[in-house]
Amino acid sequence: MGDLDDLSPQRIIAAAVVMVVAIAIAVALRLLTGRLFRRAGDTRWTWDDMAARLIRDLAMPLAVLLGLWSAAKVLELPRGTLDVTARVLTAVTILVVSLALARLIASSVSSLAMARQGTAANVTIFANITRVLVVGIGILVMLQSLGVSISPLLGALGVGGIAVALALQDTLANLFAGVHVLASKTIEPGDYIRLSTGQEGYVVDINWRNTSIRTLGDNIEVIPNQRFSDTILTNYHRPAQDMSVLVYAKVAYEVDLDEVEELLIKVGHDVMNDVTGGIADANVLVRFDDFDDSTVGFHVILRTSEFGDQFAIKHEFLKRLHRVLREEGIAPPYWQHRVVVDEAGGKDRLAL
Repeated sequence: MGDLDDLSPQRIIAAAVVMVVAIAIAVALRLLTGRLFRRAGDTRWTWDDMAARLIRDLAMPLAVLLGLWSAAKVLELPRGTLDVTARVLTAVTILVVSLALARLIASSVSSLAMARQGTAANVTIFANITRVLVVGIGILVMLQSLGVSISPLLGALGVGGIAVALALQDTLANLFAGVHVLASKTIEPGDYIRLSTGQEGYVVDINWRNTSIRTLGDNIEVIPNQRFSDTILTNYHRPAQDMSVLVYAKVAYEVDLDEVEELLIKVGHDVMNDVTGGIADANVLVRFDDFDDSTVGFHVILRTSEFGDQFAIKHEFLKRLHRVLREEGIAPPYWQHRVVVDEAGGKDRLAL
């Protein structure tokens, strides 16, 4: 083969035609795979979506790379230039395939996590770790294809990894804490949690460094993963999502407690049947538990299917209870003092 100065116009034109054809094929493949991806999105099966995305990610760049190699062959480049071109195109191909595989495998991990944890799952930590590993391996293979020896690089990474680990202790602690939390299933996206430090809300996402929770006020709080290993945590969705709701109230001493208990149970069942989040077939329990200065205190125990629904249940129960007590003529437990007058011994004494 000759050198670059020997390139004839015919070969240059032929190489240009090859590139135009390759680009046209790449565009056509992009359109076809885009239609395939949309068609796969109409199905309920997620794996065909990932396969269609992989084909879409690979079709266009591989067609262009194949066109570049064909154009280089048509140009009849010198042996040394052709070898360099082959190495560069091979390296780019490896990088493209690695990125596409990283996206596919990360999507598979996310899909498996969603299947195990429900539709509320949005865990990015496993997907991010998988993506970094696949891309890292792809870069090493790419360097090896370029003739770069990766053995010294791996040794340097091993030595440098110790220094990096010491410098990034907090970051690595958060990373492993997040992996541990997910592996042990202490919390999962969608759970309502409360920390002993006061933060509480629904878990939105757990990534490589922190956990995001959405408060009842629709604000996002970001908590380092390591915090979960040093504090006491209450998960209101474990062992089951439904929970008891305790409503405290009082009645006067003069009322018939048996009659009041029947009214409380009836109102409780009505609320359980009518209010969203109430468990219709749950038992309504009434427990009188203290004598106050002028009242008898009690708790009504209701059931709710989810932590956030308890507020509406309490709200509606107290409204209906107040209405029923007024209709039944049961006096509200007003605060009062009893005055006793003792005139013995000719002296007036007041006792409260």
